[in-house]
Order: sequence, then structure tokens, then C-alpha cells
Amino acid sequence: MSDMLNEKTRASAWFRELRNEIVTAFEGLEDAFGGDEPAGRFEITETTRQSDDGSDAGGGLMSVMRGGRVFEKVGVNISTVYGTLGIRAQAAMAARKGLEGMAEDPRFWAAGISLVAHMQNPHSPAVHMNTRMFWTPHGWWFGGGSDLNPCIEYAEDTAHFHSVQKEHCDKHGTEHYQRLKDWADEYFYIPHRNRARGVGGIFLDDHNTGDWEADFGFIQDIGRAFLPAFVPLTEKRMAQPWGEVEKDKQLVHRGLYAEYNLVYDRGTKFGLETGHDANAVLMSLPPMAKWV
Repeated sequence: MSDMLNEKTRASAWFRELRNEIVTAFEGLEDAFGGDEPAGRFEITETTRQSDDGSDAGGGLMSVMRGGRVFEKVGVNISTVYGTLGIRAQAAMAARKGLEGMAEDPRFWAAGISLVAHMQNPHSPAVHMNTRMFWTPHGWWFGGGSDLNPCIEYAEDTAHFHSVQKEHCDKHGTEHYQRLKDWADEYFYIPHRNRARGVGGIFLDDHNTGDWEADFGFIQDIGRAFLPAFVPLTEKRMAQPWGEVEKDKQLVHRGLYAEYNLVYDRGTKFGLETGHDANAVLMSLPPMAKWV
């Protein structure tokens, strides 16, 4: 299989473009909210990754805003990394994808965007989004999605988030949305709590129909759905009054979110096992949380 240099370049550039659009939109929300405190701004840090022999193995940008008017903590990370998979990662990938030959040629390349937003206002839902492309000499795949994580659920907010996801999925066939919604419900589930971590969204993994252009277009539309699905909810809720009771609900829900990301999330496990910057990998964790 070719190394798909042009396709990799296009995918990596798209994730950066999406990142730029989201950062601009989020800083715009900070400006629109007003108040005595300065509007939040992202701090940008370049991340690097080295292989076991010390050679360059890629990196990315970690963009984090803390203590804003609207966002208590939000991270929008992009990365493009490459190298060879370790023994455990080889075995996991071979088992999940049914591949042969990983041990003989364990090279990989991966690029993507990962976002998690934790909000100041408990009425404003937290959110997660990521999209990615993964390549090995044995195949390429796309994956990702987004899900909404309110501590105080509003049915109309949930309906809006899902309707925008469906609209963007339907551009590629009306059969996709329900499958991806069901997949998200299964994936973003916390077995030891016997509950979902939020109100769902869409999710897919190991996506390869054999048509790279079509699959790339699909993953782009999953990314494009994010801002129109999420920003209107933030605009509606960011000035809603709240007190200690609502804040307590938010902190307890954040504890649930942290449990999922540390125990079950495949992206967290992959990032730590492949030597990526730990601060970037664990960016998803909330700034404050509590457990009852």
C-alpha cells in the first residue's frame, strides 16, 4: 500500500483549518459575553514527540483557555505523529482491525483534532469533539465524533445538538446518523456507573469504505457540524443565572467525565502509550471536579 503522502497532507491541513475556526469562534464567544473580567484567550504551546531512539516523531499544537468569561477550561489540540507502534499497540490494532503483518511492519501515522470544553455556567453544557485519520502500511481509517455533556439537561438543547449532527451526516446518506448515534451511546457509556456520561452525539471508528475521498468528505462534515451544533447552546445558556446548587451538580458531573476519560477512553490510552505529550493527552480533564 502506498504511503498516501498527498492524502496525509490534506488531512493534516484540514484538522488545522478546523482548529483555527473553532479557536476564533470560542474567543468570539468570550468577547460577546462582556463583563469586568478580561475576555479569555487561548495559550498556544507546540508539542513534540520523540521516538525511542530520540528521533523526531511529530507533534502538534496545544491550545488551552483557562478562566475565561464563558469557558472555565477548554482545549483544542491538533497533532500529526508518526513512528512505529509498540508491542501492545500492535496487538490491539491487529485484533480490532483484523490485520496481519503488524509485527513485521509496525509503522504508523496519525493526525487529528481533539477538543474538550468545560464551561463556567453550569447550565451551559460541556462538550467533546475529535476527528482523526490513522494510517499504517496495512490500511487507513478515519474516526471521531462529538458528544454533549450537560450537568443540567435541557431537552431542547439535546434535540438541537442531535439535529445538526443528523443534517451533516445525511449529506452522505440517511443511513449514517442512527448508526453513529447508536455507536456513540455504546462508546460513551460508563459501565461501573451503569449510565452514559452525557446525552450522546455521534461516533465512528475504523471507517474505511475503500473510497478515501468520500470518507475524507464524511469526516470533514462531522467536524463542520460541531460549531453550529454547540455554539447556539452556549449563546443561549452562558448568561443564565446559577448558584451553589447548580455548581455542585456541575462538579459532580465532571467527576463522572474524568472517570470515563481515565478508565475507558481509547484516545487517552493511545496517546499515553505512544509517547505523546502527557499534558496534551490529559487536556480533557476538568479544572475542578468532586465526588460524592
